[in-house]
Amino acid sequence: QLQLVESGGGLVQPGGSLRLSCAASGFTFRNTFRNYAIAWFRQAPGKEREGVSCMNASGFIIIYKHSVKDRFLISRDNAKSTMALQMNSLKPEDTANYYCAVALDCSQHVGNYPSWGQGIQVTVSS
Repeated sequence: QLQLVESGGGLVQPGGSLRLSCAASGFTFRNTFRNYAIAWFRQAPGKEREGVSCMNASGFIIIYKHSVKDRFLISRDNAKSTMALQMNSLKPEDTANYYCAVALDCSQHVGNYPSWGQGIQVTVSS
């Protein structure tokens, strides 16, 4: 089965930057990383998990949550089966657990993503 492992979280001051990475494994010759849409979600305490960004398999469709647009950047490296989320100009309201996920196509519904990372904490505070 597919496995996703996240790294790069931590504590940062408002206005600072963090880069989250996600390494994927468990693909086969007929089921490769490049065939999947990639996504980042986040979940703050007491709130529902929400989509942050998604890129489809071709890379031609890229979606951002409105509040992070122009601050965050999603990317992928198909040769390395990795994805990343560059987060700039971070705000306290960005504080959450962040999750990487893959699916056949981009979706706002968490149930459409069969594979998830373990989640990694991002805390924005002075």
